[in-house]
Amino acid sequence: MRLFPGVPLLAALLTAVTVLAPAGPAGAEERAAAGAAAHCARQDRLHVPGAEHQQSACLADLTTAGLAGTPYTDTADQAGLAALGTRNPSGVPGVQIDGYFPDDSRLNATHGWAHDAQFVIRLPDRWNGGLVVTGAPGTRRQYSTDALISDQVLARGFAYAATDKGNTGPDFFTDGRGPGDAVAEWNRRVTELARAAKKAVRQRYGSAPERTYMTGISNGGYLTRWQLENRPELYDGGVDWEGVLWTSRGPNLLTSLPVTVARSLGQASDEDLIGAGFAPGSRFLWPYHEKAYWGLTQKIFRAEFDPSYDPACPGSSAGGTAEQIFAPCASDASYDYASRPASVHRAVAKVALTGRIGKPLITLHGDLDTLLPLATDSDVYTRMIDARGRGGMHRFYTVQDGTHTDGLYDTYPDRLRPILPCYRSAFDALTKWVEEGTAPPADRTIARPASGDVVNSCALEG
Repeated sequence: MRLFPGVPLLAALLTAVTVLAPAGPAGAEERAAAGAAAHCARQDRLHVPGAEHQQSACLADLTTAGLAGTPYTDTADQAGLAALGTRNPSGVPGVQIDGYFPDDSRLNATHGWAHDAQFVIRLPDRWNGGLVVTGAPGTRRQYSTDALISDQVLARGFAYAATDKGNTGPDFFTDGRGPGDAVAEWNRRVTELARAAKKAVRQRYGSAPERTYMTGISNGGYLTRWQLENRPELYDGGVDWEGVLWTSRGPNLLTSLPVTVARSLGQASDEDLIGAGFAPGSRFLWPYHEKAYWGLTQKIFRAEFDPSYDPACPGSSAGGTAEQIFAPCASDASYDYASRPASVHRAVAKVALTGRIGKPLITLHGDLDTLLPLATDSDVYTRMIDARGRGGMHRFYTVQDGTHTDGLYDTYPDRLRPILPCYRSAFDALTKWVEEGTAPPADRTIARPASGDVVNSCALEG
């Protein structure tokens, strides 16, 4: 998890950044001007409703290939999410809008704004009539999924919108007035952006999106689940890539991670981890996760939902150095979510999932996920959807040898498989399901092929 990515220096681009002014809806006779032949047409009329600040740029290429080294993306914040050999499309001209909605927290320093609720909206010249919305994974920011999601959907003609979720970094839990408020804000910010982006799309192209899709990885996957459960009217479907599962009674992160802290302190065994749902075949990944994920994730989310458990750790900050940030709280080794006061469970209930999705959803999860074990996450969420009678709107694909971040593939190419190509196949399957009525394959495990390019190809059907 990249917690403090740097902000790239300003680089020369084709067009200078322009501060926008509000604009009204375009007339029908002007819609033709926003067609494929009109580069950055109507840029001067774009206004993101509700934004406190925004700026736009007309760019020759909206993908990471064209934006790397400029203020319009942040490749450092994307570190570790994709395998090095991943091939991404490029050469998508259009308009990019950056800005932020009103907020009183200051954790996101991108663009030097020191202001949360930042967003990016990309509007390609050649538009297919659709919009894709996402929220940042982990504690990252709005550009973190540019290479994973933005490049691919822009090349297909979709408009794209992403949010930092309203708070970022390892101190995200300091936002909000009470326990659970910071995560609850994530859902509100996605809803806010989806509504605003739809209106920006209408201004740019003269018509509202015909289709809107919600998608994301990890915390972004959780946001996808929540949006399709609670705001289904905004979307036509979604793809959930290993979303975090929050339930008020458990399972959730606070029920699966304490044993990992106990093991790191010599108070639990490997068998205890396996008993908690961690895949036996993922043992080779445990040392890395012990250093980079487990202790940190447990302490910051416990601080978010249960700050009274150990007020001194992490206290008012997860730490000022990398060593402090990644260090676990010793008290978390004995954390027992089930025995905590009802107020803690109510805090989690603010953001809990139910399985009651209102639009088609495809879920992918790696069987070697060592942060969100399959057995305590997507297996459970699939049962929740089925229990709500919504199984007909859901497909669940387990990716053999997939883990939480594809970047680990480069360390273990003989033992892991990137999930990104399977995610891209799943997104294609979702659009065919929604737009053409072609049902995706039934729930299944996507086996790792004996040969071929697993970094850039994945067939949902064997």
